Formats: sequence, structure tokens, C-alpha cells
Amino acid sequence: MSSVQQIRWGIIGPGTIARTFAEGIAHSATGRLVAVATRNTDKPGLGDAFPGVRIVKGYDRLLADPEVDAIYVATPHPSHAEWAIKATRAGKHVLVEKPMALSAYDARSIFHEAQKAGVFAGEAYMYRFHPQTGRLVDLVREGTIGEVRIIRSSFGFNMGAYRPEHRLFANDLAGGGILDVGGYPVSMVCMLAGAAGKKPFLEPVKVSGAARLGPSGVDEWASAVLKFPNDIVAEVSCSILAEQDNVLHIIGSEGRIEVKDFWFASGRRGGVGRIEIIRGDRRQAIEIEEKRHLYAFEVDAVGEAIRAGRTEFAFPGMNAEETFANLRVLDRWRASVGLEYEIETAARRTVNIAGEKVVAGDGVPRRYIPGLVKRASTVALGFEFFPSFAAASLTLDAFYEAGGNLFDTAFVYGAGKTEKIFGDWHTSREVRRDDIVLIGKGAHSPLCYPDVIAKQLDQSLERLKTDYVDVYFMHRDNADVPVGEFVDAMDDEVRRGRIRGIFGGSNWTRERMDEAIAYAERNGKTSPTALSNNFSLAQMLDPIWPGCVAASDDSWKDWMTTRQIPNFAWSSQGRRFFTERAGRDRHEDEELVRVWYSDLNFRRRDRAIELAKKRGCSPIHIALAYVIAQPFPVIPLIGPRTVAELEDSLSAIHIALSQDEVRWLDG
Repeated sequence: MSSVQQIRWGIIGPGTIARTFAEGIAHSATGRLVAVATRNTDKPGLGDAFPGVRIVKGYDRLLADPEVDAIYVATPHPSHAEWAIKATRAGKHVLVEKPMALSAYDARSIFHEAQKAGVFAGEAYMYRFHPQTGRLVDLVREGTIGEVRIIRSSFGFNMGAYRPEHRLFANDLAGGGILDVGGYPVSMVCMLAGAAGKKPFLEPVKVSGAARLGPSGVDEWASAVLKFPNDIVAEVSCSILAEQDNVLHIIGSEGRIEVKDFWFASGRRGGVGRIEIIRGDRRQAIEIEEKRHLYAFEVDAVGEAIRAGRTEFAFPGMNAEETFANLRVLDRWRASVGLEYEIETAARRTVNIAGEKVVAGDGVPRRYIPGLVKRASTVALGFEFFPSFAAASLTLDAFYEAGGNLFDTAFVYGAGKTEKIFGDWHTSREVRRDDIVLIGKGAHSPLCYPDVIAKQLDQSLERLKTDYVDVYFMHRDNADVPVGEFVDAMDDEVRRGRIRGIFGGSNWTRERMDEAIAYAERNGKTSPTALSNNFSLAQMLDPIWPGCVAASDDSWKDWMTTRQIPNFAWSSQGRRFFTERAGRDRHEDEELVRVWYSDLNFRRRDRAIELAKKRGCSPIHIALAYVIAQPFPVIPLIGPRTVAELEDSLSAIHIALSQDEVRWLDG
């Protein structure tokens, strides 16, 4: 795109904010509005609101329009992510009205899709581009009021009374103050805390909130205290049923700065903005006169980014990382006051983030695992980290849609929360149980006893919303208990039909596994035929958690080659050892140093880096490919926290290493 060609804009959702943004386009130097999409072309006043602009029926038609370069998503909050992702997949640049999504997890998916498509994506906080904001940042960086210590910021108004028909009170539309206007004060204080430390922004280390949740379950007024790593304390508040002073206060060691309605700057259509500096009895006013339309700055910032080939805003705009940080604060604020919208629950969130039915894919190869009738995906999706159904469903959907069908759960993960999330996921998606290979685990220390297994499996199956698991592991061993008692307890569950595949030990030694197998053979019991120990290119030096057992050394390899017992290997990629987080001169990550740092492992890491350069991939991909290429069955358990991390890991399963390469990596 040439430097003089205008960006042709399309708008999805013709509401009030869309009309304001359209004014900004009209007053911009880089943009031109060519079309507005609506689901109701008969809505009165559309032509008057967008004079001379094509009105398109249906959002999909706008995305398919070759005359549109960029999309502004102005729909209600819950559909921001859906239409932003659809726009990027259609090859359109996208600006999303705040909040970019309901959570930081959803926003990550938007930026991930934009990055894959090579298009711009940004969140629309228009005040960030106004000269008044830049002047505020300069004043803080220059130490005008000394060392910044406290920041107070509010954005609140009074709707008069509870109005169930209005979007701000609608649970289905993610109403309330935190998501609608709370992001303004949060984004401002995070930027100013960063400016005090000569950084673009800082994310608070603590967030503590309080709120009044009204009849519909949304926050009607709310406040939060934020503590930053540089000891700045911020107080933020928002409301839809309380008129606030809406003054930004920056309090320093030598004075304070005050700005009324900072997000409005010099006014929507231009005017004079005012920054007041107070030092004792002295007041100094800095007036910023600006004739340009407030939203024109934002439009031109997008246009300049697109023309420069950038896929996100430059400062003072919010880039991807700042958007994530800002939304994480809102997520933590909401969590601290118990605010979860019904549309984030399994009962309502029954499709993927793009609004489509979840359907199994075929991109991840499936294999037969000894002892299992079903074919299982080459890797299993781990379940240790899933904070909520809404966040977890992003990764679960993406894994299943890629072809993954092997899921690793455990009784103790999240105190049962992750098992419940999985049960809600597969039932809400109407995934056929026969297409899932489900791993369960129980009898974790300190409750590592045979009589616990049946009781915990009762609860696990109820949470998982199924009547059986395909694979089951005793999560830890208890050497004080005769191994035969564990085998008897597991054999009982096989005979009851609650384990319909294989079982074995997680973090068990070879000696105990051999003893268990021998006991089963002598007594006509079902034999343990599965293992779940750590296995990776990097050998674990010290247990990550108490009771962990690694199976990566030569004696273990000989045993697994002889037995051909499948090992469902956790931490198969060495928990960041093969990323830039590790290095001979890097010691800030205590766990990495304690668990993985050795001459042997660093030599293997060096070879993984060398081979990755030859293969055009990353060392962590080589580490995963190494695990899969073993001459005995190893099924890596991966634990991605985002869809981007998931797709990155899955890319490694198509890297085929020869046995010579495997031996060379071993050294």
C-alpha cells in the first residue's frame, strides 16, 4: 500500500460508538469510510447516520467486500472476539472497540489470528493518541511532581435507576462498569506507572477489588486497588449508577497533577484540554488546544501502522502486550468481586471463539497405543492449568479441531476444577465420548492408598460427566503399602468397567512396576501396562515436585525398550529449558536452574539449537520431536496455556527425526 493511498474502512455494528468513529474517519488524514454492516437494513435513521456510505446487510458480506481494507468492530462486547477473528481470517486489518474481548485469553486469540494473517489488530482506546496524553506521560517522566506514589482515576456516571432493557445492565451483553468503562482508568494508571519507571506500561502485582452486583449480576459500581512493582499504589473506580468526579489524580513526592475527564481530552470535536499541576499553594495550568476530532487521532494511528507494515500499535497506542496486561487487570478485578457472565459458562458458550460449531480435525496424527482399542493423538493435552471454562475452552476447542483427542486429567488438578471443566466442555460441544481418549489419575500423596482409588474415581467420573476413563494412573506411589493392594484396587475398577483400557503408575520406579506386573501375573489380575513419568531430552536432576520420578536415563530407556510399555511423559519439553529462558549465564529462574542445569543437558541443548537451525524450527520443537521418535511408545503430555502455544507445540509433531539424529542429540 502506498503512503498516499487511503485506508478504506468498514464498520460492523451501526450503534452510537460506530457513528462517533465514523466522524473520526471523516476528519482523518488516512481513512475513508466505504461501508457499514448491519443485520437490520430497515432500521430507521441509518442513512442519516452514515451519509453517502453503503449499507451492507450482514457482517459476513462486509468481510468479503474487496473494497474494504480495515474493519472497525463496534458490536456489543460478547461478539468482539468472534468478528475480530473472522475479519483477520478474511485478510482485513481490524480495530476493536474496547474492551477488545471479555478476557485476556480471548484477546490473545485475536492477536494470534492477526499475526498468522499478517494483518493489523488493535484495541480502540482513543484517548491514548491525543497530544494531552503524550504531555501527561512527559510530565511524569520528567519528574515534574517528583516521585510518583499514588494514582487515583475514575470513570463513572449515573443511569438513574436499574434499567433491565439497557445493554449496560444486561448480563448477556457483559454489561456493568468494569468492562464498559473500567478499562479507561486501568489503562491510564498502568501507563503512568510505567512512565514513572521510564517504561511504556507496568502491570500491577496485586489487584484487590470490591463491587456492588445488581439484580442482573453485573457490577453497578466498583473499585479496585492496584499495587505496582515500583511501589506505586493506584485506586481505580467505575460505575453506571453513581456519578463520580472523574478526575485523574497523580500524586508525587513534590506535588500532584489533576486532569478532568482525561479520556475526553480536548473534546470529541476538538477544543482545549487542561492539565493542572499543584505544588503546595501554587497551581499551574497547561492548556492543550486541539482542533482535530478526538477519534481522528486513533484512525490515523491505525492508518500509519498499516502503511508501515506494522501489525500492532506503537506507543502511546496499546500494543498486544499492553492490551493483555490491561485485560488481565480487568479479569482479576472481576474475579475478586465474583463477576462471571452467564455467556462465559458452558451452558451458554457452546461454540468456539469464532462462533462456529466445534468439529474434530485431522491435522494431528493418531496412533494405536498398546492396550487401547481407540486410536489416540500423538500428543495429549495436559490439564494442570485452566483457570475458567471460558479460558480453557479456547485451548480445548483448538486441540480437538486440530485433530487431538487425548486428554490428560487428574483428581488433584485445580482441586477438581479442571475435571469439571473438561466434563462441561465435551458435553457442551456434543463431542462423542467414543472419539475421546481420556486419562484419569488418583491416589496422589498424601492420600496415596488403595482404598482411596474407588472413592476418588467416583468423584472424577461425576465431574468428567462420563462413566469410564480409558487410561488410569495411580498418581504417586506409596512404598509402605504392598504393591499387590494397589493392583487389586485397580483390577476391581477394570472389572467394574470404569477403566476400559490400561492402567499403571505415574511417578513409579521400575522396581515397583516390575513387582506390580509380577504380582498381577501370579494372581490372575489385570496387569499394569502404562507409565506416566517425566521423559525428555533434558534429564531431570531434582524432582520438580515432591515424589516425581524421571525416566530419561539409559537404564530407563533399556527398560522401556524391552517392556514396550507406553509412557505418557509429562514435562516432555523440559519446562522452558529449550527456550531463551534458559542459558549458561541465566540463573533468574530458580526452578530451571535446580531441575535442569547440568553440563550434559546444556550439551544436549546446544545440539538441539544446532539441529533446529538446520531444520528451520525452534529447539523446543526438536525436544518434542526427540520424545516422539523413541524406539518405545512415548506419548508427550503438553501443557500450553494459550492457543498460540498449542499450535507452536503441535507444529513439532510433523518433524521426523532419524534414529541417527536421536542418538546424536543424546550425545
